[in-house]
Amino acid sequence: MSHHIKQLQVLSPPTPSSSSSRPPSFLSLSLCLQEAMRRTVPALLFFASLLLFAFFSLHLSRTTQLIHHFPISIDNINYAIFHDDNHHPQLPDTHRALHVSSISTVSILFPAWELLLLVSPDTPISADDTYVCLFQNNDTSPVRFSKTLPFSNRTTLTCPMPKGVKHLRPLYQPVLARSSEKDQRAPGPGSPELIRWNFLVYESFSTENDVVVFVKGLNHRQGVNRPPSDFRCVFGDSDKNSVKTAVTSSTQEVFRCQHPNLTELEDTFYYNEQQQQQQRQQQERRRQDVTKFKISLEIVDGDVVVPSVAHYTRPKLRTRLTTTQTTSSKPDPDHDVCACTMVYNVAKFLREWVIYHSKIGVDYFILYDNDSDDNLESVVLGLQQEGYNITTLFWVWPKTQEAGFSHSAIYAKHLCKWVLYIDVDEFVFAPYSWAHSAQPSKHMIKSLLPKHSNRKNNNKNVAVGQVSMKCNDFGPSNRKTHPAEGVTQGYTCRRRFEQRHKSMVLLDAVDYSLLNMIHHFEMKKGYRSRKLSMEEGVVNHYKYQAWPEFRTKFRRRVSAYVVDWTQALNPKSKDRTPGLGFEPVEPKGWADMFCEVRDERLKMLTQRWFGSPTSNNGGYRMLWQT
Repeated sequence: MSHHIKQLQVLSPPTPSSSSSRPPSFLSLSLCLQEAMRRTVPALLFFASLLLFAFFSLHLSRTTQLIHHFPISIDNINYAIFHDDNHHPQLPDTHRALHVSSISTVSILFPAWELLLLVSPDTPISADDTYVCLFQNNDTSPVRFSKTLPFSNRTTLTCPMPKGVKHLRPLYQPVLARSSEKDQRAPGPGSPELIRWNFLVYESFSTENDVVVFVKGLNHRQGVNRPPSDFRCVFGDSDKNSVKTAVTSSTQEVFRCQHPNLTELEDTFYYNEQQQQQQRQQQERRRQDVTKFKISLEIVDGDVVVPSVAHYTRPKLRTRLTTTQTTSSKPDPDHDVCACTMVYNVAKFLREWVIYHSKIGVDYFILYDNDSDDNLESVVLGLQQEGYNITTLFWVWPKTQEAGFSHSAIYAKHLCKWVLYIDVDEFVFAPYSWAHSAQPSKHMIKSLLPKHSNRKNNNKNVAVGQVSMKCNDFGPSNRKTHPAEGVTQGYTCRRRFEQRHKSMVLLDAVDYSLLNMIHHFEMKKGYRSRKLSMEEGVVNHYKYQAWPEFRTKFRRRVSAYVVDWTQALNPKSKDRTPGLGFEPVEPKGWADMFCEVRDERLKMLTQRWFGSPTSNNGGYRMLWQT
């Protein structure tokens, strides 16, 4: 370097020192400068390159260390980034600097290319703002606010996947961005990939004795279940910060496992607490914070942990016994008979169903809402204000009706002694004993249940734990639109022979596995099912309604094992509607289909119970009409 500087000094034009000195000509001066630059610029460029390389290496090293040590978790961030508003280094893809998002989400790819986004409870988000899903190719799609998951307190949103994203691989979780934000960077290498719905731990429920875990993708076929020894429950976020327990039952999508050692589990989270006084002061907070632990299922042979969006909750402790109780006794359920169903966009049908069954003796209604968007909440609120006991649980998971009913069998155990499992288009009716009743009675539904003395059967100590009723399937009855007076009034023509059956279940009699076939459960040892005759008790199933109503069933089927109506498979399946193809296209003559027997028995009964004559051609206005 000094050599080049000396050359520059030699070639520099001399400074005039006296009037006698002859100034150099302009041409000679230019030549000198050109020669100096020719010799010096390569050296300067080389020196500058060394400085830039050293600065860039130091910056890259620090950035890489930060990214490596940042606690990336798909539970509470989209992706980790370190962003400086004044500096955007162009790093190669392997060291891409990602933009920090203020909205923490986890994204699940549902059927039909729909995305469910779960927002961390600690993340501020407002329904007053407008959001979009930003995808890896910079495509966006609109976001719809849904509801809050009741057991993990996570806000949910949905957005469709744009057509241009579907063919990309891998598929990254989109960024949830406010529409007003212009500088959001799309996800890319280093971002978490989309979680697939067909392989996921999606829910859990803690009982006093164990934990029930709901999992997609492990037991694929109905009636074919992998043994519990194939799995272990995992509580925590990683191998170094987790506790594992044995799985004790594996049936359909329902797995049961032992509780973790709470002391050990808490210590993995509070390993810095040392003083006993601090532990006592924070005891209550620790009980709440333990719900932050993920719960998942490990496949033992493959050493694979199923992705999870479920969280462990501490079991509710049994209430303190009174002096008149023994350790073997437990409080009676709050209600004798409840009704439980899974619903999707049934707001227009709900009042009729609730009012009718409440008047015949159903004390409490539990609705598993499968992400309805038809103002269901306002209808429920109106019924609650009228004095009807209804609770709604947001159950967003598609095609999980069996799992939802398994969940209800443990969730409702302290609430309900018996549970009636029917759909909102189904009505219990006892033709022989109710047909001539002037008024409904709260005792009616209980009259279908076994008497307390009915314990023995064939000299064996076997109790009735389930009462089953056959179904009459009603057709459109020449209706083109939904009857405003209600389904019991509008649909009066049905098929000749009964189809399927529905049940009332004693929750204490449900098998430990929680196995059910949509509307009836496996009984534990010591209990049996009893089938009622068609005159003792029947279910009027208003199944094939006016085409605009029936068409919505193509939107989703909630049962896990029924055939998908949109796929050209199993055309002779009983789950398929005769004459209906694989598209939501109205078959010719739909309004007159399934009309083999005219049956107006329940129509006349409900008119007598709930109708008020009107001046319009001898019609009736029903109690549930608003």
